[in-house]
Amino acid sequence: MTEFPAEPQSGTDVVHHLLEQLRRHPKRVVFSEGEDLRVIEAAGRLVREEVVAPILLGNRDRIRSMAAEHDLPLKFVHIIDPPNASDFRLFCQRVENMARYRTMQLGKPEEIVARPHYFGALMVQYGQADAIVGGNQAMPAVFFRALMHTIKPLPEVPKIYGLSIVIGPHLKNLGGSGILLLADCGLIPNPTVEELASIALDTGKLALHFLGRKPHVAMLSHSTKGSSTTPDAQRMAAAAALAKSEALRNYLDIEIEGELQADVALDPAAAEIKFPSSDARPTADVLIFPNLDAAHISLKLLQHVAGAQAYGLIIRGLARPAAQVPRTATAETIFGTAAAVAVEAIKYHQLYPDGEV
Repeated sequence: MTEFPAEPQSGTDVVHHLLEQLRRHPKRVVFSEGEDLRVIEAAGRLVREEVVAPILLGNRDRIRSMAAEHDLPLKFVHIIDPPNASDFRLFCQRVENMARYRTMQLGKPEEIVARPHYFGALMVQYGQADAIVGGNQAMPAVFFRALMHTIKPLPEVPKIYGLSIVIGPHLKNLGGSGILLLADCGLIPNPTVEELASIALDTGKLALHFLGRKPHVAMLSHSTKGSSTTPDAQRMAAAAALAKSEALRNYLDIEIEGELQADVALDPAAAEIKFPSSDARPTADVLIFPNLDAAHISLKLLQHVAGAQAYGLIIRGLARPAAQVPRTATAETIFGTAAAVAVEAIKYHQLYPDGEV
C-alpha cells in the first residue's frame, strides 16, 4: 500500500507525493504517438523528474529532428519505429496466435503490428512496457480498438470504462484532498445498476491507492436520498446500495453513498442544509455519474470554464494500465496522465508480481 502522511494534503501535494512513489518505483511508459512535440516535451520532463522511462513510437529521424528544432532533450528517451523494431516478427507471431485475432479477422499480422497503437499495446501486454498512453493525435475509437483487441480484460470488472483525475488548487470543495476522480467519462453511454456499482468499487480502489486513505465515493443524481423518485434517481440509489454491500462483503476500505446531488457530495455547508446529520459529512473524493453525457460535460466544464487540470482518460478494466489523452491535451496533461498510469502500474505489480492476471 502507498504510504501517505496522516495530515490532509492539497491536490498538488498528492501529485508530488505520487511522483515520490514513482522515483522509488520508476516505470516504463510507451507513447503510441511519439511524433508530437507535446509528447516529446512531456517525455523530457518525466526523465528530469526521474519517474518514468519514456518509450516513443514513431519515425526515429523525424522525432529527433522535431526535438532538435525545438531544443527538447531526448536523453534517456527510447525511440522505436515499429516496422523496424527487433521484436516486430515476434509480435507478428503472437498476433497470429491470439484467439481474438483468429476470430475477428483484423488483417495481416504485419499490417496490424506496424500500427503504433497495436505495437504499443503489445509491448504492454507482453511486459516490455508497464503502461501505455495514446490518443493525442488519433480519434479515440482508433486507440480504444487497439487496446481492446490486444490487452486482456480483467475478469472482475464486467465492462471497460474510463475515469479522469482532476485537480485545481484554486477551486473550492474539489475533493477531500484537492483531487477528484470522475467516472465514467468516456466509454459506457448508459451504465446499468450493476455496471455503476462496479465502476464505483473499482474507482474507489484506485482512489484508495492514490490517496492512501479511505476514499469517499458519491453516486450522483439530481436527487438526494429519495428527494425525487424518478427512475434515474432510483437507479443510482440501487447502484449505491449494491456497491456498499459488495464493499462490505469484500472488506474494502471504501465509503460509498448515494444517491446524492453534486452540492451535497462536495460542499459540506450545502450538505448540512439539505441533509442534516449529527456527523460532519466528508467531501467526496470520487464522483460516479449516472451516464456518459453527465460525466463528460462536467469534466469539460471543470477544465474549460473552472480552469481545473485534468489527467486521463484512465482506462479501467484492462489487465494492463492504459490511458487515452484528448487531441487538445497539453504537455502538462500528457505528463500527468503518464505519471498516473505509472502509479497504477505500481499497484499492478504488487497484485500480479509474476505479470499474469
